[in-house]
Amino acid sequence: MSTATTTETALTDGLGAKLRKTVIGAGFAVVLLVPKVLSLRRDERSWVIFRMVLGVFGAALVILPIGFFGSYFLAVAGLVAFVVAILLPPPKATSGTDDKARELGALVVVDGGTFQSGSFAVPVQLFVGSQNLWALEADFHPLLVIPVAELISAHAEEMDGRWILRLRWADRSAIFSYSGVFAENLACTAESTVQSVMHPSVPVLPRRRAASA
Repeated sequence: MSTATTTETALTDGLGAKLRKTVIGAGFAVVLLVPKVLSLRRDERSWVIFRMVLGVFGAALVILPIGFFGSYFLAVAGLVAFVVAILLPPPKATSGTDDKARELGALVVVDGGTFQSGSFAVPVQLFVGSQNLWALEADFHPLLVIPVAELISAHAEEMDGRWILRLRWADRSAIFSYSGVFAENLACTAESTVQSVMHPSVPVLPRRRAASA
């Protein structure tokens, strides 16, 4: 009886953990999707096309379910999508982050969490380029500039109930700390982004002995 209860409890805990991780992952995907949708506003043509597609899709959901399926739930969802497409604001000018990324030649900008250096900790963004990696404050003041060619490793790990990204280059290292529900996702995203621009080390081949005469 005790063994069966223990097994059932373990299964329940396992399913609960998986469900929590799935929900967090889905929420993080939505968080990543929102900036991408908003970024369309900076391209007038893409934003107009997006609004047209959303409006047509909403109108289709209003008309088709009523005519064929009799589902008013989809009709309401379509009406909401159609109204949103109409009320969406006009295209937006480029943001300061986009301008700074273009100025630096950065390929990607990711959340850098909190940069820890000595006795102070400052929220930063990581501007990742093919030649350099910049850790910039909210006012785009650079706190750290790392040559990509000197990067040795980028590793995300859990430490003391929080997630950190540890970068090592030359004879130095830096730690970026993440907290909150999406801490693991943010740290792993930053890790994979930095690793994508790192140059793979060239393997050292063993020397062969010269053939004896």
